[in-house]
Amino acid sequence: MSGEPINPPLQWLDGDTPFPPVVTAWGPETGASGLLAAGGDLAVERLVSAYSQGIFPWFSAGQPVLWWSPTPRMVLQTGQFRMHRSLSKTLLRYHLNPTFSLCFDRAFDQVIEHCATAPRKQQSGTWIVPAMVQAYQELHRAGLAHSAEVWVNHQLVAGLYFVCLGKAVFGESMFTRITDGSKMALSALVSVCQKHGIEQIDCQQNTSHLASLGAQEMSRAEFLDRMAQHQLENSPDWPTETVDGVSLAHWGKRS
Repeated sequence: MSGEPINPPLQWLDGDTPFPPVVTAWGPETGASGLLAAGGDLAVERLVSAYSQGIFPWFSAGQPVLWWSPTPRMVLQTGQFRMHRSLSKTLLRYHLNPTFSLCFDRAFDQVIEHCATAPRKQQSGTWIVPAMVQAYQELHRAGLAHSAEVWVNHQLVAGLYFVCLGKAVFGESMFTRITDGSKMALSALVSVCQKHGIEQIDCQQNTSHLASLGAQEMSRAEFLDRMAQHQLENSPDWPTETVDGVSLAHWGKRS
């Protein structure tokens, strides 16, 4: 992401200024496809408004808050998740350790802080700036942001965090300190989503890593239509969910 100004002019959000229609987001010819607006704050109310419309914040240090709604949208259909054989073997190996646990919301603050400091390929910094960390911690305390976690020897070794409005799930970022750790966290999230009839997880933008796990691109219009229906349903009680490693290893679409 670049801090240089890009034309056409971008709508600036002040105070309670509502988001513009997502169809006005910049196209690929601008070099910032999906950029919708700038400014505003990261208060819980603003974030809920954004996610409910398929909009998310993404910006770097020194920039104002930038709001995005790209098309196409990268989405993981939970029934299409690919449980690679190597991941199954990793789950079975760790399951032999009695301290191994796949769970949710035990250490949200730690998860997002680890995500903020995790090294990224081809990135010199992070978009999870301190203001973002604080904002999603507040969203977690409001019961709308959650973490999927991998624990070994009583240590948090991998995890991811996500936003959940009803049964609309929006994946954000992940970290790992062990091989296949973030994949184990994602597979645990997918497993619980399937258990509760959650059909898709928003992955925002296309990456080869997400594609290898079964995520595919979807038009923004189709994504928003599905998301609007999912928001009307009841959310899982995430803190009470745990996932059995052996059952998970034998589940899913193998490749």
